[in-house]
Amino acid sequence: MSDRSPAAVEPQTARLLLRRPTAADVDAIFAVHRDPETCAHNPSDALARFEEAEALYQRWDDQWQQYGYGYWVVRHHGSAQQLGFCGIKPMELHGAPVLNLFYRFATSAWGRGFAAEAAAAVATWASHHLPDLPLIARVRPANLASQRVAIRAGLNRAQHLDTEGYDGFDWIYIAQPANGATNPNLTAGENGL
Repeated sequence: MSDRSPAAVEPQTARLLLRRPTAADVDAIFAVHRDPETCAHNPSDALARFEEAEALYQRWDDQWQQYGYGYWVVRHHGSAQQLGFCGIKPMELHGAPVLNLFYRFATSAWGRGFAAEAAAAVATWASHHLPDLPLIARVRPANLASQRVAIRAGLNRAQHLDTEGYDGFDWIYIAQPANGATNPNLTAGENGL
């Protein structure tokens, strides 16, 4: 890809740099996803074997190769230490194409605003580079921390879009599109956006 492609633009904030994962990140992928606390609300995401982390990395890399975007490794400026992962993947919600916002951080990085900061950077990236795809976050009703991250990233609760997910019922949060476009499949609710 050229340097002007969306993939060449890596999100960053005052504290954080986000970069495309490499095979060298499999250890961190495994460490974060095998911790029972990080997957407490999404148990199907938990990993028990290193080979599962390798397969997860391969799925992430395949998405990058196919779409030119995906999940990023999040770290401090000037540090190689991975704090966690944040990014987007294409999916469908109620028959409409959307981008799902993902964030999962090591428990050692919790409580310092890193997830919200990274998620906001990814939301901004998506609004600039993929403005025609609505950005959503699927959050378990009991996951208050994840709900706060979605809100701080600029997404709003969209109760009319709530749906059954992989590990239970998902509350849906959605970002207002930067271009003002709306998808009738995603805005037809009595509460609107």
